[in-house]
Amino acid sequence: MRHYHQAAIESANGVQLIVALYDGLQRFLTQAAAACEVGDVAARRESARRALNIIIHLQANLRMDVGGDSAQRLSDFYTAVFADVLRASAGMSRQLFLDTAREVRNVREAWKIAAQDPASLATVPPDLKTGQALSNTVAIRSAASDDAAPAWIA
Repeated sequence: MRHYHQAAIESANGVQLIVALYDGLQRFLTQAAAACEVGDVAARRESARRALNIIIHLQANLRMDVGGDSAQRLSDFYTAVFADVLRASAGMSRQLFLDTAREVRNVREAWKIAAQDPASLATVPPDLKTGQALSNTVAIRSAASDDAAPAWIA
């Protein structure tokens, strides 16, 4: 199974890799929530640490010089998720971990659509926190090749 997973990652395009990172982030947030429920401090810390590492990686690979407002919105989202993970871990809040996982899932679904058909996704209309429409939507544009991540993702 591990070899299959490794081969899938190695053959994935840029947007598919982003979806895989979001999958991991959501998995670790859910594991941290489960650890809170049973009082497993070590598992909560480890899951939170792994989630934070993914967020740091996503944030570090944003190309702010190319992405403009879209990259800034993702940066703001990653900052909010990072802060929520820290708060959830410090407060041992199962609910905050689950709420954060839900927010991550919403953005992951937009990336998944972009991975399947980059031309089909011009904007992400819902506000990540409230689910209401934004006045300025987040544009997700494909790079020159449909197989690549947007140019503002390094």
